[in-house]
Amino acid sequence: MSLKKEIARRKTFGIISHPDAGKTTLTEKLLLFGGAIQVAGAVKSNKIKKTTVSDFMEIEKQRGISVATSVMAFEYRDLKINILDTPGHQDFAEDTYRTLTAVDSAIVVIDVAKGVEPQTEKLVNVCRMRDTPIIIFINKLDREGKDPFVLLDEIEQKLGITVSPLSWPVGMGRIFKGVYSMYEQKLVLFRPHGKQKEEDTIEFNDLSDPALEKHLGEKPAATLREELEMVHGVYPDFDKDAYLKGQQSPVFFGSAINNFGVREMLDCFVDIAPVPRPRPAEERMVAPDEEGFTGFVFKIHANIDPRHRARIAFLRICSGTFERNKPYLHVRLGQQLRFANPTSFMADKKEVIDEAYPGDVVGLHDTGNFKIGDTLTEGEVLHFKGIPNFSPEQFRYVENADPMKSKQLAKGLEQLMDEGVAQLFTKESNGRKIIGTVGALQFDVIQYRLQHEYGASCRYEPTNLHKACWITSKDPAALKEFIARRAKDLARDTHGNLVYLAESAWSLKMAQDNHPDVEFHFTSEMNGVRRRE
Repeated sequence: MSLKKEIARRKTFGIISHPDAGKTTLTEKLLLFGGAIQVAGAVKSNKIKKTTVSDFMEIEKQRGISVATSVMAFEYRDLKINILDTPGHQDFAEDTYRTLTAVDSAIVVIDVAKGVEPQTEKLVNVCRMRDTPIIIFINKLDREGKDPFVLLDEIEQKLGITVSPLSWPVGMGRIFKGVYSMYEQKLVLFRPHGKQKEEDTIEFNDLSDPALEKHLGEKPAATLREELEMVHGVYPDFDKDAYLKGQQSPVFFGSAINNFGVREMLDCFVDIAPVPRPRPAEERMVAPDEEGFTGFVFKIHANIDPRHRARIAFLRICSGTFERNKPYLHVRLGQQLRFANPTSFMADKKEVIDEAYPGDVVGLHDTGNFKIGDTLTEGEVLHFKGIPNFSPEQFRYVENADPMKSKQLAKGLEQLMDEGVAQLFTKESNGRKIIGTVGALQFDVIQYRLQHEYGASCRYEPTNLHKACWITSKDPAALKEFIARRAKDLARDTHGNLVYLAESAWSLKMAQDNHPDVEFHFTSEMNGVRRRE
């Protein structure tokens, strides 16, 4: 099959939401429809022992939350669908932000009872900055929730996007009867057993048909007709071009836990979602149908298989064809590397592949060569943009709790920091190590993984810090003066870059005012070379 045909077959998207909106459950049901799994797991249940495919880490199974992005692929209607299931918890937002650089579109899951929550707003803002096309799935219709019109207004106001409903609920909670698909002009009746049958789907091209009362009852049928008339009067018709430009979002209603409304959304998704799109590099725009292979690392996972200490770099292919055992240029290192066992994923399950195409995510076995943001090419020097490292907001000293395991602790910290789960700073004055994170839950995850994956124990000690920022200056004398005056507040990150650790907002402002020729950066590119404000 030609490169252009392979590109046309691929749809790569991320699923994002606030915690507990049902994102991972929806992922499971999509995999079920794609035939990738036979039984969908439960995110958290005392009765159901089967856990979800995407939450494969032990800590995820125990806590019932996603703490790392999972990559999964399946075939559906002769298309290759790549799903990236992201953490919803705000403490792991960095992983989600970086994952959004590797997708071509996104599905946003919203809880019908809770509406638009703060983390949803932040993640959608990241999508909007990139003009990423978004489909919205309003979940948990089998429970009582907000009025659909109120919810759509809230989505438009809080998320700043124009919505176009493509399905509409008939009732909600105890009186939930199903949804009407405007996209397919079908009425889909709800049965709370998770196995929708063919006879549960009835074609209704004409809603004035008296047969509607037979299936729904007189009052629900009248309400549906009235509400659909309002929908057509208030909201714009679906415009695929506007969706692809990130200007309009189609909306679907359903219940992921009951496997309801998912197929309708999936069928629409494969019709309208974009194929792999051009990617901006610092040097130029890279088109997917170029013959030369290019790709970038957006995630690293240490110990994806703890029994073999396997470390995997996740590579998003941007152009050309990736081939097994072919030498590629590692741009940052300036070295040629070959990959004998590149893999495709079903969460932690891996399968060796010979070829992969734009839109695919490939796992590369890594012995420490890769950092997040690294680029592979067939020889051209390219640097893909926009994989940020954020300034941490929580800080703790990390100390070795078992002197006999100092090597294990050092190795574990190095590998976990390479994943981007947190940042490690070594103080210039005394060599003490400080872990900085975006959220407090990351400290628990690091401690747990050090213990269970590396056999190392650590303890934390508090430190009173407000912000870490990277320091540069075009004036060597000004930088030298800053280093001399602020020696006790300086550290190095894992790339050896100079970092200023401010104890308070006031001390940071004073440092900026007193050293106008020194630049303070609050994000950095993940490869440790290029920085931005």
